[in-house]
Amino acid sequence: MARVRELLRDKNFFLLWFAQIVSNFGDRLDQMALIGLIYIRTPGSTIELAKLLSFTILPVFIIGPIAGIYVDRWNRKATMIACDIIRGVLVFLIPLIIKYSTSMVPIYIIVFIIFSVTRFFVPSKLSIIPDIVHKDKLLLANSLSSTTMMIATIVSFGFSGIIVAAFGPQAGFYIDSASYFISASLIFFVAVKLKENVESGKASVKFSGAPKRTIVGDIKEGLAYLKGHKDIRMVANTMFLIMAGVGSIYIVIIVFIQEALRSSTKHLGLLVMFLGIGLFFGSLIYGKFGSKFSKRKVINFGLLTTGLIIVLFTICLKLMPSFFIAGILSIALGIFSAPIIVSSNTLLHEVMHDEMRGRIFSSLEIIMHIGFLLFMFLASLTAEKIGRDWVLITIGILFSIIGLVKLIKLRKEKDRV
Repeated sequence: MARVRELLRDKNFFLLWFAQIVSNFGDRLDQMALIGLIYIRTPGSTIELAKLLSFTILPVFIIGPIAGIYVDRWNRKATMIACDIIRGVLVFLIPLIIKYSTSMVPIYIIVFIIFSVTRFFVPSKLSIIPDIVHKDKLLLANSLSSTTMMIATIVSFGFSGIIVAAFGPQAGFYIDSASYFISASLIFFVAVKLKENVESGKASVKFSGAPKRTIVGDIKEGLAYLKGHKDIRMVANTMFLIMAGVGSIYIVIIVFIQEALRSSTKHLGLLVMFLGIGLFFGSLIYGKFGSKFSKRKVINFGLLTTGLIIVLFTICLKLMPSFFIAGILSIALGIFSAPIIVSSNTLLHEVMHDEMRGRIFSSLEIIMHIGFLLFMFLASLTAEKIGRDWVLITIGILFSIIGLVKLIKLRKEKDRV
């Protein structure tokens, strides 16, 4: 905990960290307000909810590749501030549209624009951390950021539901708008330090002095960089695998838990909370002791153990439905899966050139969302034919096999050296 307190005493990291908490709360409140609005206008409509989801995901594929290019060209701090201000103004307009229009079309257009702007914000936020934190604190910084966002997300959903239920969707939009302006104000006072990575600094100078580049050329260069770098390629494969698994589980496990525990939302919400507790402690523990271990081994060991826990979770709830056992396994799942994300982000920060960060993080977002959407639909269709429990068990086994094979491969590589 002493190292965490030391990191939080760093004014620049603290401001960025706190801005993320405020912004994250606003994002969850915005989502809940949109869901509440759809429920009021078209109660029980799954089509409208599907439309909303599509307008939040489409920017990842349409805007994401271009956003990453400009994040690498622009000042990242200024980009984050501009994104927060634009999103704050756009969210503030939604209650006015609700008041004067009964159509959802203008709202969906604004949602699409907001999430398009977010495509510039996210890679900027991920790319700026190595510029404000010394390289020997990167693991702890990523661990703390991941931990905070997990807890903030869980707590924010709870409070968001209460706020929207008590004061209506309009209040949620106004508070969300304010959160963006507060986040922009905090980021304004963050001082970006000089690059500490000499190789990255040289690459940046070379990049700034290069001839004018085209968007297509930059996209090709980013893809070539991703393809040609072993560690980045490994993280990309891992992220795709994780999000494919999350997508496969997302809908299937909700119905599976509801049927196993004979509860619609109560037990599901509590299990999500237990998962968050596990993620919190997993990130905290790994942030403190993780520097002793190879990040590639940690990622693959995480895949192995999370796969086994998913299998055990499914079998236990199928044979002897116990909320107590499900809660313990949810905490364990969080503890062992948290280091995968923390290690992946830290590994990227350590090996990437500065001028490539925006494009790589944007590319990873696209890869992750493709995995999520594709396997969400495939798993949903498969579950109707072979059963939800078999889908979950199959996913768990695949995770474990992939993690084990990669660990064995790493061991063989080490023995050859």
